[in-house]
Amino acid sequence: QVQLVESGGGLVQDGGSLRLSCAASGSIFSFKDMGWYRQAPGKQRELVTTITRGGITNYADSVKGRFTISRDIAKNTLYLQMNSLKPEDTAVYYCNANSWTNNYWGQGTQVTVSA
Repeated sequence: QVQLVESGGGLVQDGGSLRLSCAASGSIFSFKDMGWYRQAPGKQRELVTTITRGGITNYADSVKGRFTISRDIAKNTLYLQMNSLKPEDTAVYYCNANSWTNNYWGQGTQVTVSA
């Protein structure tokens, strides 16, 4: 069973930066793709960004140019660098890993951006 553990969330002011980490219990290179999702209060969970096994990235329009997904395969860790944060980025951020047979989620980390 794969475990994903997020860290790095917190409270930041409008325009600030945070870097989220997602440590996987197994080799992240074994996944078809990995990504970050977020869920704000009263809203559905939405895709933020994904990265395929081959390194192809995809971003939601709302975060393009501000957020960057990356990974360290040797450390089995996925990252999300978030710059120019806005209050509307406030949400619980979840790490996701998709193998060819299963879909895994972390427990989430809270990101709060104050105006």
